[in-house]
Amino acid sequence: MSRDPRLPAWLTKPLGDPASISEVRAVLAAHRLNTVCDEAKCPNRAECFGRGTATFMILGDRCTRNCGFCSVASATPADPDPSEPDSVAAAAADLGLEFVVVTSVTRDDLPDGGASHFARTVGAIRSALPRAGVEVLVPDFGGDRRAVDTVLAAGPDVFGHNVETVARLYPVARAGADYRRSLDVLAHAAASGSARVKSAIMLGLGETNTEIETTLSDLAAAGVEIVYLGQYLRPSPSHLPVERFVPPEEFEAWGSRCEGMGFAWASAGPFVRSSYEADRAFARVGERSVDRGEQRA
Repeated sequence: MSRDPRLPAWLTKPLGDPASISEVRAVLAAHRLNTVCDEAKCPNRAECFGRGTATFMILGDRCTRNCGFCSVASATPADPDPSEPDSVAAAAADLGLEFVVVTSVTRDDLPDGGASHFARTVGAIRSALPRAGVEVLVPDFGGDRRAVDTVLAAGPDVFGHNVETVARLYPVARAGADYRRSLDVLAHAAASGSARVKSAIMLGLGETNTEIETTLSDLAAAGVEIVYLGQYLRPSPSHLPVERFVPPEEFEAWGSRCEGMGFAWASAGPFVRSSYEADRAFARVGERSVDRGEQRA
């Protein structure tokens, strides 16, 4: 296994506003909530907390899978907390969020993969913050289209599922996942016409430019409208190594390429993560009517 090269100069981030960071952490603690920001050791968490926002992670903090890139703990999860949907909604209201992003660990132990819990969380947010946008970033639900439909029926504005990497690297990077299954989840969501569909991939795991191009083409063919590309950063020595740090200018080129492939929004950069500035992407592509599949006025 190769060693990570030294971090390049462009992979540095300023600290966020301490007062805002403390406020966000206090709200999360008061409602006993997890964030993917902390659990995945996101390099943007100080910035996002400093802006008064966070990405909620539901269904616990223990995942039933053990992906080679992810720092979320892999262990037997606890039963879902039935009060969690209302807690997420209350925290979002306390923070004054106008756009709420909710993700989760993978829960292969649950009959519906946690889809009904996602639906209840979206419903609780809608009740507490009827004017807020809602984005969900879901696992693959084992490819169960009924679970996808359960989430979509709750009316999220954006339905996200990350392919994470190119097909060749799935066996080492995404144990228990399947590239074609993830594409099917995205295609099924896109075919519903009820939400904007989003996905993301990491660069720096050893993929080739041809493989990146193929993955982007597959996402476009599946109906994905919003795509994110970011740099993989190794959470610990026990995780997959970084094979390459992609320079900012290459990310910029991939962003331009995505626009040429017909994506409504592409965000590409070393620090881009799937929920980073999600509100901006949604504002750019616009809101879609759940009932008619049209643009709302």
